[in-house]
Amino acid sequence: MKWPSELLLIRHAESAYNLLKRKKDADPEYKRLRKVFEKDTFDPNPEIRSLASTLHKRYGLKYSDRDTPITAEGRKQARITGRRLRESGQKCPDVIFVSPYLRTEQTLKILQEQWPDLKKPRVYREERIREQDHGLALLYSDWRIFQVLHPEQGELQRRLGEYDYRFLNGENIPDVRQRNLSWLATLTREFSSKRVMAITHHLTILATRANFERLSPEQFLHLDEHQKPVNCGVTHYIGDPTAGSNGRLELKKYNRKYY
Repeated sequence: MKWPSELLLIRHAESAYNLLKRKKDADPEYKRLRKVFEKDTFDPNPEIRSLASTLHKRYGLKYSDRDTPITAEGRKQARITGRRLRESGQKCPDVIFVSPYLRTEQTLKILQEQWPDLKKPRVYREERIREQDHGLALLYSDWRIFQVLHPEQGELQRRLGEYDYRFLNGENIPDVRQRNLSWLATLTREFSSKRVMAITHHLTILATRANFERLSPEQFLHLDEHQKPVNCGVTHYIGDPTAGSNGRLELKKYNRKYY
């Protein structure tokens, strides 16, 4: 079989951005801003722009995406996940890929502390499994605030749709799927029959599923809305070595939460 014998995908533990988002979603003023996007017509009037500016100052994250750390809760999630994976009898991977972002590398380090055998495989820091690049929107830590303060970008997204809209100086979802395909090709070419683990991000996990299952844009967005990968969620693919050239990786576990 040309595929790895196993592919284990783990999303990073809770990050500072994930924590900030929970606080923001509970803020009554942010809930007021959200209602603007529920209307058929988008009107970023001066009052709404003022509200967006206030929320930007309140919730702007002072990290780059690459340097966003995990939280105390995230460290707990990673410790429990690593321990329970070890106790479950999960076989140690032959190779580990990790997104070169602080939150994924911190997650891997804690997993290794709880599952010491994870220190033995070679670790590759892999750019192709990083998070989607949100470009200029990164400075606002929120796409709604970004669109109110840059209404032409909001109009462009409404015309193109969430799937095809490319963030200014950043990427769209097809961009992520394309680099994910390149990474999957590397796995088949260089790691056939190996057990592979990847510590990565929510959109990379969705892109892997979408590319394996040939999901349409509509199916991708439905999966993202209703089955978004959780922090430290584990997705497990297993290959059938008896299938020969017709073999493929089959999804055995999706988004399993151990904590």
